[in-house]
Amino acid sequence: MNQDRIERETLIEASLERVWSLVAVPGFWVSEESMMAEGEAKEGETMVATNPDYGAFPVRVEKVQPPTYLAYRWASTIREEGQHELREDNSTLVEFTLTAEGDKTRLRVVESGFATLAASDEVRAQGIKDNTSGWSEVFAALKRRAEQSSV
Repeated sequence: MNQDRIERETLIEASLERVWSLVAVPGFWVSEESMMAEGEAKEGETMVATNPDYGAFPVRVEKVQPPTYLAYRWASTIREEGQHELREDNSTLVEFTLTAEGDKTRLRVVESGFATLAASDEVRAQGIKDNTSGWSEVFAALKRRAEQSSV
């Protein structure tokens, strides 16, 4: 296992525009659907995504290239209550790449930066483990939502 990054991809039976509209919401992978803010990501925007089971996660929009690329920075593995400053040593970079494949969309996520987290090897390894399973859940939910709305 690579100790610095997680890579996942899925093919979604929905248009590029539909999938973009879902991934362009900052923190979509953390917040429940009912708690998500409306509107597209804007570079430099920082917000806090809240999940009732896992707590609050600072998220910053790093780069937006509609409708094929988004990059976010978030503190998932190590975060302090009330601390929302995102740095390379307390957050990971999450990059989404969207590619049209006919009337479907291939969505790829790469989360990197675990090796530079200011935490013990055990904490970094647990972060990779937790987020690896988390991305599987996020992709399944996103795929359901995108495909239901495109029918």
